Amino acid sequence: MLEFRYDTQLLIDGTDLDEDAINDYITENFKGDSLLAVGDEDMIKIHFHTNEPWKLLEYAASLGEIYDIVVEDMDRQTRGLKG
Repeated sequence: MLEFRYDTQLLIDGTDLDEDAINDYITENFKGDSLLAVGDEDMIKIHFHTNEPWKLLEYAASLGEIYDIVVEDMDRQTRGLKG
C-alpha cells in the first residue's frame, strides 16, 4: 500500500507566479511527497503525490487557469490496472 495514492500533475497559466512560494505553500499545507513546482512567472508545472488531489487543484485554480490535469491512481497501477 502506498502512503500517497494519487500522482497529480497540472499546469497553471497565470501572472506573477512564484515557483518558490507555490512550492512552500504546498509543502506547508498539503500532505504528500515527490513535489515539483517549476516554471516562470507565467506558467508553473506541478507534480505531487497526495491522497487529496482535489485540494491541490483548488489551490492551483486560485492562482490562475489550470489545465493538462492528470490524476493517476498509483495503487491501481501497482496492481496492473489502468487509472
